Amino acid sequence: MVVINILVYVSFIVALFGFIGYKRIWNKLLMYTDKEYWTNYNTIEFAAWMAKAAIIIPGLVFGKEIWWLHFLTLATSSLLIWASMRKSLPTLIVFNTIWIVISLTIILRNIL
Repeated sequence: MVVINILVYVSFIVALFGFIGYKRIWNKLLMYTDKEYWTNYNTIEFAAWMAKAAIIIPGLVFGKEIWWLHFLTLATSSLLIWASMRKSLPTLIVFNTIWIVISLTIILRNIL
């Protein structure tokens, strides 16, 4: 089953990147190497997405919940709402408000 999943993941990503354009994707990823990219809000955004990935991936792959990481996502989602004001992204406000509710729910479930 793991091999099939990996093949599906790779096939989908290859097709998606091919549709968008590998060079276009690569040029966007190279922005991480540019010191000018790492503004305070882009740094917060990167940390927030990595924190969410640290929660989601173990849950999906291993069926394990690392509940205390929700303290980190609570903080980073709150900061992302601030960052979304700088980038004018209302979707980030809504998404991170939802994530704050999720994080608080899981934290309260484990503490109470």
